[in-house]
Amino acid sequence: MTSPVIEPKPAIDLKEVRLRLGTGASSVQVLDGATLEVEAAEAVGIVGPSGSGKSTLLMVIAGLEQVDSGAVGIAGEKLNGLSEDRIAAFRGRNVGIVFQSFHLIPNMTALENVAVPLELAGRRDAFEAARRELAAVGLAARASHYPGQLSGGEQQRVAIARALAPEPPILIADEPTGNLDQATGRQIADLLFATVRSRGMTLVLVTHDPALAARCDRQVHMRSGRIEPDAETGKGAALLRA
Repeated sequence: MTSPVIEPKPAIDLKEVRLRLGTGASSVQVLDGATLEVEAAEAVGIVGPSGSGKSTLLMVIAGLEQVDSGAVGIAGEKLNGLSEDRIAAFRGRNVGIVFQSFHLIPNMTALENVAVPLELAGRRDAFEAARRELAAVGLAARASHYPGQLSGGEQQRVAIARALAPEPPILIADEPTGNLDQATGRQIADLLFATVRSRGMTLVLVTHDPALAARCDRQVHMRSGRIEPDAETGKGAALLRA
């Protein structure tokens, strides 16, 4: 008897996600029924005007924002209703985050910054693994330097190494080249895409840079807290293949 074929779950599966931030008259409906599927090892660029909900969508994927309604499935697990501690543990294993502003700890060296998530996970080889990740982003010689002693591009490389160190299957990046000059931003983008593809990771990238978005497998357009449907198929998550 033939066993039934089990379809693999998407790496990211958001259905009719709604989230309102703020209170009273100042509250804003940031996400308004956003639906998105991202397959494993797929690179998706999220684009749209400022205030459309792009960064908030990333925070939902990372479990840093709990939705008011809708289903949030990440790496095969439903995040709805999980405690903050369980979500934090889940995030540590499954989602790496790269921010526009680096978010490095200023009084820690590059090596110590990269080792932080590994130490939190109880890894005994935290510093050895952190050294390997710094070498992978070309910063082996800068391991003992503090963020204030590094250029913007170097700081972003440290941030990428830190996000990759726990070997998560999913990487999310919010304007990762936004604070960098054009040449440095291109180098960081090259590093980011080469790394996620060599490791078979899923990438979700928010950017205002059309050239950066075009490097993704597809682009998803957001407006007013919703994923705009594709003009041809009528489905959410508009498919604009690069």
